[in-house]
Amino acid sequence: MELAQLKYSLPRLTEKDAGLSRLVGGIGGRGPGETVLEIGRRRARDRIRNLEKEIDRLSRQRGVRRKRRIRQGLPVLSIIGYTNAGKSTLLNALTESRIDTNDQMFVTLDTTSRRLRFPRHGDVIITDTVGFINDLPPDLVAAFRATLEELADADLLLHVVDASDSNLERKIEAVNRVLADLNLGSIPRLLVMNKADQVTSKAMEGLCRRYDAVAASALRREGLDRLIQTAESIIKERKQGNLESG
Repeated sequence: MELAQLKYSLPRLTEKDAGLSRLVGGIGGRGPGETVLEIGRRRARDRIRNLEKEIDRLSRQRGVRRKRRIRQGLPVLSIIGYTNAGKSTLLNALTESRIDTNDQMFVTLDTTSRRLRFPRHGDVIITDTVGFINDLPPDLVAAFRATLEELADADLLLHVVDASDSNLERKIEAVNRVLADLNLGSIPRLLVMNKADQVTSKAMEGLCRRYDAVAASALRREGLDRLIQTAESIIKERKQGNLESG
């Protein structure tokens, strides 16, 4: 977030601080306002470089962890969705964790991974990622690169949707656009209509039929068995398809 803010603010420092004094103290001299602007720009550029190095370091660390998971042969499920759809609450419900679930944007800035046991096929890794927003700015995508690149190794994306949201169709499309921009459109997806406790059963049935989704209430821990069974079946089909193609 800080990197995205700095990249947004840096070109605008001159405009923002145009009111600062530029009085020239003599031939070739510079006013105090111009000095303040130069210092601000230099500090911003230094901080951007440091943050980009930190993101590269995190990417390398996660690359090592991903290789280890691949060697272990554990399937990976990644929870995605529009911000505040209930992704972290779902991860808590599935894995009995206590991840922060405050109702605000970008609470989950770092990828959180847990183990989940499938009834028939053993352990899988399930991860929670940063919440998407409509028209995610390129600088924000770049700043979240170390988090979003985890999605490339997923065997299944659990796309969590707030079923009570009147704008759910627009938000589903926004998430799909981000996935397409990240070249992740080929990864299997399971749409999870969350917050089933906040809509009528008739409305939920209609949503699930329309979007080929499964219903769940992460907060009340309802519908999780069906969700796990469906996810397990999709991953099993994908594995079989990979074996046949190989």
